[in-house]
Amino acid sequence: MDPVFYPVNDFGPLMKGLVIGGLGIVHVFTAQFAIGGGMLLCYFQWLAMTGRSSTARAFMDGYFKFLVLVSFVAGALTGVGMWFTSIQLSPVTIGLMVDEFHWLWAVEWTFFCLEVTAGYSFYRYGPGLTDRTRLALLVLYTVGAWFSLFWINGILSWQLTPGGWTETGSLWTGFFNPSFFPSLVFRTIAALTVAALVAMVLVNAVGSFDRAQRTELINHASKLLIPMMAMPLLGVWWLAVLPEDSREWVLGGSVAMTMFLQLAVLVSALIGAYAFVGLIRQRLYINGVTAGLLCALAFIATAFGEFVREGVRKPYTVRETLYSNSVKPGDVARLREVGCVTDDPYPVRGADAMPTDQVRLGAKVFRGQCSICHTTGGVNSLPGLTRGWDVGLKRVNFAKVHKLKPFMPPFAGTPDELEALVQYITWLQEGKTASWSDSLAGPDRAPTLAQLKKYLDEAAPAGTRHP
Repeated sequence: MDPVFYPVNDFGPLMKGLVIGGLGIVHVFTAQFAIGGGMLLCYFQWLAMTGRSSTARAFMDGYFKFLVLVSFVAGALTGVGMWFTSIQLSPVTIGLMVDEFHWLWAVEWTFFCLEVTAGYSFYRYGPGLTDRTRLALLVLYTVGAWFSLFWINGILSWQLTPGGWTETGSLWTGFFNPSFFPSLVFRTIAALTVAALVAMVLVNAVGSFDRAQRTELINHASKLLIPMMAMPLLGVWWLAVLPEDSREWVLGGSVAMTMFLQLAVLVSALIGAYAFVGLIRQRLYINGVTAGLLCALAFIATAFGEFVREGVRKPYTVRETLYSNSVKPGDVARLREVGCVTDDPYPVRGADAMPTDQVRLGAKVFRGQCSICHTTGGVNSLPGLTRGWDVGLKRVNFAKVHKLKPFMPPFAGTPDELEALVQYITWLQEGKTASWSDSLAGPDRAPTLAQLKKYLDEAAPAGTRHP
């Protein structure tokens, strides 16, 4: 099947991955708060109705109002934003995910509807209901929120470890993939942690509670932090089910991913140690500033963890199925024959200022092959990263980019397109000069293209995995 070309949006100096990554981190954090918040409220309602806490009921209604404000408003806005941004940046990936899992996504939406309905019912009528009815509504809310996580977790973990799905195409094989359960348990514990830390912030924000009441509520909330002790084991479990090359990225193969994993582990360990020693063992009082700092650390740990989760998929968005630039591994060889932008109908922005057709072709190749991760003059700038390379080095390195950097997809284009990309990047490095010579216009055309084809052939692009 011929590739489908979608419009490519330009975010200027901001790398596209940072756009969706920043939005995704906020969405994940608020979603975890929504899930863990329901569990915490069920626990507090049980404390109140069994007489184990005299202040739990007074705290609950205010906490739930905050939960609704943050998770229903901010969560809903960032959720829609994630769909919109994902479709802008990687429509082929989203199309594949929807095509494979549309019925499971529909099931997830039904649980989301249950979450919203139960949540707003409790928000509107909760104060006047009996304890048993309040608990029933909170349980329904929590079930809806957690099962929303359940279905989404399967789809997201499939991107990294599709397992037997790549051979069978089975829906359930892809959904219950090797990283499904470690990811699900990990996110559930993270949700409990976030909810407990936010509760501690809000306890200190309620002026009507005295020191003893705040201490009691904080001690109850701290019990939700106990499962954090299992985090190291879950981390080992998750690493064990990763494909070998992905595991290598976080164990030293990629400096950035290794560093972010270590920071995520360190920050989580600090939160867990403080919770276990200070809050659970010594039953210390925690003020609002300290609670806020712990929440900030939890957000940072979430950011580091999401960076690693996204990074270990490289060079794929769906492992062994779709590269990050939306090229399928099985299409690389064909695109090297017919061209990667031959049928691309969209004009290049600023084409009138480009001096030659070759440079304009290079800009279009960059847009299709490189712009998902690189910019031309900002974050992760390709001209900046290759500034020390001469034209010859660019030619061989672009042709064999997945050999040079295995977390990048192979170049999927003709020798002409490869040379056009080299000239475009060089033109940018030279300050976008008004005059530029077409490197293939003279007698060197044939030997240059022959050399480029040799480089591409040596790169051995065929197969379902990058070499």
